[in-house]
Amino acid sequence: MLTLDEPAADVVRRIFAEYLDGNGDRAIANMLNLEGIPCPSAKRPDQNGHRLADGWQGSTIRAILDNPRYTGYAVFGRWAKHETLLDPDDVAAGHVVRFRRATPDRIVRSRKPAHPEIVSVETFTQAQLLRRSKSSGGLATSRRSERGARSTARLYLLRGLVRCGVCGRKMQGATIRKGAYYRCTARTMTPGSAMLADHPKTVNLRERTVVEAINGWVGQLFDPEHVDETVAALLSSAGGGAGNAREVARRRLADAEARLRRFQDAIGAGVDPSAVVDAVNQAQAERAAAKAELESTPAGRRITDAEIYAMIDSLGDVGAALVDAKPAGLARLYGKLNLELRYEPKELAVYVTASPGVDSECVRGGT
Repeated sequence: MLTLDEPAADVVRRIFAEYLDGNGDRAIANMLNLEGIPCPSAKRPDQNGHRLADGWQGSTIRAILDNPRYTGYAVFGRWAKHETLLDPDDVAAGHVVRFRRATPDRIVRSRKPAHPEIVSVETFTQAQLLRRSKSSGGLATSRRSERGARSTARLYLLRGLVRCGVCGRKMQGATIRKGAYYRCTARTMTPGSAMLADHPKTVNLRERTVVEAINGWVGQLFDPEHVDETVAALLSSAGGGAGNAREVARRRLADAEARLRRFQDAIGAGVDPSAVVDAVNQAQAERAAAKAELESTPAGRRITDAEIYAMIDSLGDVGAALVDAKPAGLARLYGKLNLELRYEPKELAVYVTASPGVDSECVRGGT
């Protein structure tokens, strides 16, 4: 059984999130070392006596990203033992034992979860598909991802959380007149995309305006006077528990397949295939992840109010994090809340959702 305390589980979730956000193994390791987060061999020396407690390494991050047990299922046979002669010309010299990765047909996974899930099957599948796509891009692509994203002096609190309501893509952080903004530009869209006709030249969203409104909303949701109402809303929104998760996965699958059909139609109409190859790969990865989620999610079990209270307790003191208002603390809180933001430039509105299943709130005020 795989058991981790909650801080360690949070680190694992963060590693997957950072990787899916474009950071490579070494970049993530450097990030954790700079923040002083203890590596597994330093945190549990009794279980890692054979390893040096010398900080996070790229190989440590890689081992975590490749371990399917974090999805909650028991996995057997990932490694196969091979005995090799020390000297093929002298059998009496003995042999050495080596462990190698087993072929997929030799790996066995339990039918039902064997321990608590740390990351979803969908998240794990997306990470594996991303790793394969990087490896297929050759050494240059791998090295670029290992270096990680370009370092910036500013911490963008909503990094990776904001999507453009026009095209659905993630908006990128940018500094404009010394202020933090999120922007989506039409020039970065795939040539021939149908979205180009309706997409403004540039969509800008000011961070400060949104963060102030989010903090007010979140603070009200989780303060002692309103937490019971929040739990009731979450319970109502959760509905059938896993049944809702399956429905969300079905919608993601349908969306990915619809996009693939649009790309195929565009290629058939004469669009250069090389212009849409990245978008096609992304849609295929999302389709595969949604299928994996559907296959692994059991039929509906209704979530209880006690479980929702436990989820809220796991967030810690939300009010203190908001009052403290330190950028790093706010960013971690937003990550724990799994915030999702969609900016609709025509409405000058941001639709914010906090999981699991909390109802959306419209944050008014434009750029």
